[in-house]
Amino acid sequence: MKLSGAVLAFGAVSIFAIQDAITRHLGPLYSPFFIAMVRFWAFGLFVIILAARAPGGFRAGAVTRHPVLQIWRSFLLVAQILVSIVSFALVGLAQSQAIFMAAPLVVALLSVPLLGERVGWRRWLAIIVGLFGVLIVIDPLGEQFSLVTLVPVGCCFTFALYSLYTRLAGRYDAPEVSLFYTGVVGMVLTSLIGPFFWEDVPLADWGWLVALCFTGISGHYLLIRALAVTEAVTVQTITYMQLVYGSLFGVLVFKEQLTVHMIAGGLTVVGAGVFTIWREHALKKREGASSTEASLAGR
Repeated sequence: MKLSGAVLAFGAVSIFAIQDAITRHLGPLYSPFFIAMVRFWAFGLFVIILAARAPGGFRAGAVTRHPVLQIWRSFLLVAQILVSIVSFALVGLAQSQAIFMAAPLVVALLSVPLLGERVGWRRWLAIIVGLFGVLIVIDPLGEQFSLVTLVPVGCCFTFALYSLYTRLAGRYDAPEVSLFYTGVVGMVLTSLIGPFFWEDVPLADWGWLVALCFTGISGHYLLIRALAVTEAVTVQTITYMQLVYGSLFGVLVFKEQLTVHMIAGGLTVVGAGVFTIWREHALKKREGASSTEASLAGR
């Protein structure tokens, strides 16, 4: 069971990496509002079909005890996707992914003031080391530094906030409810803005947009299957393969350059992040709590 879950998670991460590469290709060509709208049209349809086929139908998926919380966390994901599109286009795939990998560390950091969770000295040390790794990636004293480099930092913090509020929503609603609101609210929000940025798209680029939607849906499907058969901590650890994929696609496809700072900083962030994830998992097992991370269901 664990092996099949790991394989499913690896498949999901691989597909998401392709999705990011497609986004990197389309980002400089079209408005992020337009790209996000097309993505959420497909993802919204996907979650609606899932809800219709689930026991209890739409009512089971749409009924929530905290609608404002569900709408807020869905808004955060829309914002994160918009910023990630800009980040890939302006900063590049490899450097953006290196900074994105700090998200679990930011989650641990913000869980103290926002959720009232306690973080021990080991995880505090990992957070400090990981954030230092982000500074290494950004290289603020280097000649190539610009304020644009801070865009993926904003994306990382936005996703961390989304993950935290998804964790909070998980205290009241089933994961299926959060997934439903993620897709439907995202579809509604982007449809309010995206049409104003509609562009004439060549047939070839419509093919890329369709591929973008397909990778999003298939990646989420594999991720849901993986979380159903293996522990979330295993899935989260495998997601760090995104950095490897991002670097490969960035260098081989988009001719980006890897610097010593990016490699050293990225490895530092990954090491600190993996330690934080497994340390949290060990503490939850010791306390007899579930280690399920609902944030993974709404990448």
